[in-house]
Amino acid sequence: MVGPNGAGKSTLLRLLAGLARPSAGSVTLDGAPLTREPAGRRSLGLLSHQSHLYDDLSAVENLAFAARLHGLAGDPTANARLRLAAVGLTLGIDQPVRTLSRGTVQRVAIARALMHGPRVLLLDEPFSGLDPAAAEQITALLDAERRTDKALVLVSHDVHQSWALATHVHVLIQGAWVIEEPRGGTLDEFLTRYRVALHG
Repeated sequence: MVGPNGAGKSTLLRLLAGLARPSAGSVTLDGAPLTREPAGRRSLGLLSHQSHLYDDLSAVENLAFAARLHGLAGDPTANARLRLAAVGLTLGIDQPVRTLSRGTVQRVAIARALMHGPRVLLLDEPFSGLDPAAAEQITALLDAERRTDKALVLVSHDVHQSWALATHVHVLIQGAWVIEEPRGGTLDEFLTRYRVALHG
């Protein structure tokens, strides 16, 4: 999902995550209304502009806490370390999050969103702050998640980075869909249509 700043992309993700109430309509998952209760959101994983991490806890402690909140089986700390390793983090994960670089915090936040094995991943600018090597690793990880029949709703200004993950493309401008289609053709062809939609 792409669109200019202020188009409503992040707001839409908050609605899908059950963190905001729609002014009209409803959100359903598998035909059932999505509730604001924790049990109703258990199948969702959210990566937003806020990391949802506790700055004074380490990366491991943050994820172990999330594992306990979701009632995951096994040792929470061991599970946390495995999930952090999956996003390429083994060093610095025992120091407070507030001391970590922007890119490292982003990877910790991605690991937290994936911690409980959600069926639907809501990802707002997942490549923000990542260097090319880290972005490539996260792309591979998300592609592996997608191939296990999980759904990804991905908002990104970097269409080049997210194109490989897309099965459908949606363009949101001023709260309205102007392009909704299966991904087809080339990225350059899509970008041409996107520019036309932006400039009308």
